[in-house]
Amino acid sequence: MKRIVSLLPSATDTVGALGLASWLVGVSHECDWPESVRSLPRLTRSRIAADLPPARIDSLVSQSLHAHRSLYTLDVDLLRALRPDVILTQELCDVCAVNYDQVLGAARLLHQDGGEPTIVSLEPRDLAGVFEAVQVVADELGERERGVRLVAALRARLAELRERGRQIGPRWSVLVLEWPDPPFAGGHWIAEMVEIAGGRNVPLQAALRGKPSSRVNWEQIQENDPDLIVVAPCGYDRARAAAAIAELGGRAEWERLRAVREGRVFPVDANSHFSRPGPRLIEGIAELQAILQSVSAV
Repeated sequence: MKRIVSLLPSATDTVGALGLASWLVGVSHECDWPESVRSLPRLTRSRIAADLPPARIDSLVSQSLHAHRSLYTLDVDLLRALRPDVILTQELCDVCAVNYDQVLGAARLLHQDGGEPTIVSLEPRDLAGVFEAVQVVADELGERERGVRLVAALRARLAELRERGRQIGPRWSVLVLEWPDPPFAGGHWIAEMVEIAGGRNVPLQAALRGKPSSRVNWEQIQENDPDLIVVAPCGYDRARAAAAIAELGGRAEWERLRAVREGRVFPVDANSHFSRPGPRLIEGIAELQAILQSVSAV
């Protein structure tokens, strides 16, 4: 049994899906699954209040990144006290989690204390990368067979969803808004999720396959003219996504969109099923598929 600190919600999800949540001794402030991790010590916190309006959050994030300031703090003293054998983190996105250099700095202090933690950086950019990351975590924890079984189960579920998606067919063009104000189109694994679910990506989203999400403007969205819009703001649950939709109401550029006029705008639980590149992305595909099935039935 190893002592694990996870500074990444998707990594915490992965440890939980592997059945090893009891090995976790500390997590990030955003980790909330499985339920048992909610009582664990929190090693990070955000410098930006989560309840601010989306436009204000985007502005503060942009200012911090421009000034090369981390968006998160890391409790180094707590990390040293927890004495982890393994630290799960990432280098992919400074907006998503604590800066990798901060983790390396803290690890040097752990070495001074006589510890030798293994730092595992996870950087999936697509679904294949997610499956690979699951196996990497399992291997690093000395539980390779658990990883093999979990990946096989995830691939089997994915195959089922893909077959159902073929039955829906690419009738509906889809835009997934990863941020509502200013609008960002979903990148990385989002285009794959839409296709597997049975949707058709609008061109601006298809171009982001395997790439970071991208800021777009309302004119571009209008030109792409999606049949339906899925609102999945990074870090938001379904209720907060619904509130973000309400905040867009009344704005001319929003009301002009055909998907808005025809009532095909859907909030989803992005925090659990879309933002985190872990095993629960499969549930996000199922959620997208349910949306497509519902509009097809009308």
